[in-house]
Order: sequence, then structure tokens, then C-alpha cells
Amino acid sequence: MTDAPHPFRLLPGAPDSPVLLHVPHSSRELPPDVRDDIVLDDRELARELDHITDAHTERIAELAAGAAAAAPWRFVNRLSRLVVDPERFPDEREEMTAVGMGAVYTRTTHRAELRPDGFDARPLLDRYFHPYARAMTAAVTDRLAAVGRAVIIDVHSYPSEPLPYELHGEGPRPPVCLGTDPHHTPPALLTAARAAFEGIGGVGTDSPFAGTYVPLEHYGRDTRVSALMVEIRRDVYMKEPGGPAGPGLDALATALAELVDAAGNAG
Repeated sequence: MTDAPHPFRLLPGAPDSPVLLHVPHSSRELPPDVRDDIVLDDRELARELDHITDAHTERIAELAAGAAAAAPWRFVNRLSRLVVDPERFPDEREEMTAVGMGAVYTRTTHRAELRPDGFDARPLLDRYFHPYARAMTAAVTDRLAAVGRAVIIDVHSYPSEPLPYELHGEGPRPPVCLGTDPHHTPPALLTAARAAFEGIGGVGTDSPFAGTYVPLEHYGRDTRVSALMVEIRRDVYMKEPGGPAGPGLDALATALAELVDAAGNAG
């Protein structure tokens, strides 16, 4: 666990690309003061990070960016989601608060205690969550100003077997799950994603995870912002939980690059 002077990073793409690859859950890094507030011992914490981290998704996005005809922009979280989860609602709208996994987690993937009862989340929200949200909003606004539209592609992974924290884990778990939003996922983007990932072994929609990330300033308000979540089942490309990547990673990067190109050309 090390200091992280740059909690997130925006990596520029082609000036005329509307595509923003968002990688929010790939890191295992915890600043020392954040680690101090977590009640797990080091072995338990390492195991929790194995389960909760979307391992190697930053690498998948990096390879896809290099293979795309027009490089997408990339917004990468450099800290673990155990610091804050930038994709959660920071208020009562977040359903995962029911299992202690709102914007600041208080329970683990197995519903054990992660932070003590009564933990004050506000300092973490102020230090990490809100600056991240502002920076992501600015990145999307910049694409709107430059190109007239923005396409956010969320790059995630999920375990092959349900974990106890999942609220909707009883449904299908395809090799690739595409999360959609009724306001921000146009049919053409969903069709392009299905075509890009059809060779991976199967594509599903909104199961076991639904929805996608759009900054709140644009959410439900600006249809120039399109969004899609790509959830990759981990056994497709890595050893679970938390193990090394395998040969499936390259195929996924190629498929993601195809989606990036299709999304970039759609306008």
C-alpha cells in the first residue's frame, strides 16, 4: 500500500475521438491513512482485493487504445474502489448502500465488516469522490466541446460465481455482460458492442450487472452523452480470484478496440 499522489489520470486520445474508456476498478492501491481505517488484517485485505478488484482491466483498455484506428481517451482510477467507489451514487439513490457498499464501503464482498460502525465517510468523499466526479465531468464536457458528443465505455470485470454482496446475482453470467441505461445507451451502440464481443463466447445484457456510468451533471439530461458498461467475466481472461492474466486478454482488447472504432464512427 503506497501513497498515491495522482488518484486518477486522464490519458489523451485522438483530438477528434468522442470515446472515453473509463476504468474505475482496476487498482489495488490504498493510501496508508485509508488503510488504517480498514479493520481487516493484511491477509484478509489481500483476499478482499482479489475479489473486489477488476484486475487487468486497465491493461485491456490500454491495449484497445493502441489498436484502435483513432485512440480513445482514457480515464483511469489509480486507487482501489475500497477508497471510494466513484461509480456509486453518493446519496440515498444508491441501492448498494443496503449491503454496506455505497460510495464508501463499510462491508466486504462477503458482507463482513470492512470499516467500523459509525464510520464517517465524508472526509473520503471530499478528498477522493467529489474531485474524481468533477474531473470525469470535465473530461466528458471537453469531448462535447471538441466533437459535439461523448461516448463513455465503462471497462469492468466480474467473477464467474456470485459473491454474497451481489443484489442481482441469480441471473445469467455470460462471458460479456453489457450494462445499459434507457437514456444514454442508443440501440446502435448496443448493437456495435454485441457484434464486437460475439466471438468471446457469449454476450448478455444487464445481468448480472445493469446500468452504466454517466456524470451526474449529464445524467438523464444530455443525450449527446452515450454510455455503455462492458462487464467481462473473469474466467475468460484470468485466473480467479486476483490471479494473472491469460491469453484471453488479447482477444478482449481486440474486441474492445473494434467497439471503440464503431462508436467513434457512429456520429
